[in-house]
Amino acid sequence: MALTLLMAALAAVFGMLGRWQWHLGQQRAAQYARFERGAAHVIPLGRAPLGAVPLYQRVSVRGRYDGAHQFLLDNSIHDGADGYEVLTPLLRDGAQAVLVDRGWVAFTGSRSRLPDTHLAASGPVTVIGRVGPLPTAGLAFGRAPPPPGPHWPKVTSFPRTAELSAALGRPLARRILLLDPAARDGYVRAWTLPGMPALENWGYAIQWWAFAVTAGVIWLVLSLRRSGP
Repeated sequence: MALTLLMAALAAVFGMLGRWQWHLGQQRAAQYARFERGAAHVIPLGRAPLGAVPLYQRVSVRGRYDGAHQFLLDNSIHDGADGYEVLTPLLRDGAQAVLVDRGWVAFTGSRSRLPDTHLAASGPVTVIGRVGPLPTAGLAFGRAPPPPGPHWPKVTSFPRTAELSAALGRPLARRILLLDPAARDGYVRAWTLPGMPALENWGYAIQWWAFAVTAGVIWLVLSLRRSGP
């Protein structure tokens, strides 16, 4: 009796874990579909906020870069190399300023020598990119807000929008703009969805269900042995 209850409990847990991973895979597949649809056309935003369109939708935004006040997002990896994501404020008339992620730059080898992110553009520009979220840390100890003081650019790690706004001295939109790979004034830009692909979730689901089947087979074999001559 105890063996039956144990195996039934294990099979139920494995089955629920498999179902959970399968649903995660369906959610990821829907996100990838939205990601692909977002690239199909560009929506001019005018003075509308970035939140007026779905995540990863391509938009065009008019404004002026504030190249004197940039943020470098630390702990950014590209092809196994350390570096920074360059966030540059785009000041918009009649709307909140937007941080434009201009891409990844390599670590110089010294924390005291930051990469050159000088921006040539000073007048009004039309920026095209995807609407995206500000990167977040999986663990709290990976965060580091922008340092105080007059020195720019400011190196920060997984900051909150409020912290960036306070450092900049002006309100910022919660979403950022991921600069198009073909746009000027950018660095390495290979935008993908964060997290694992849907196929990995579905693979884990099949593994959990296989464990559930295995638990049933073990119960059957042990039961037959116990009831044998």
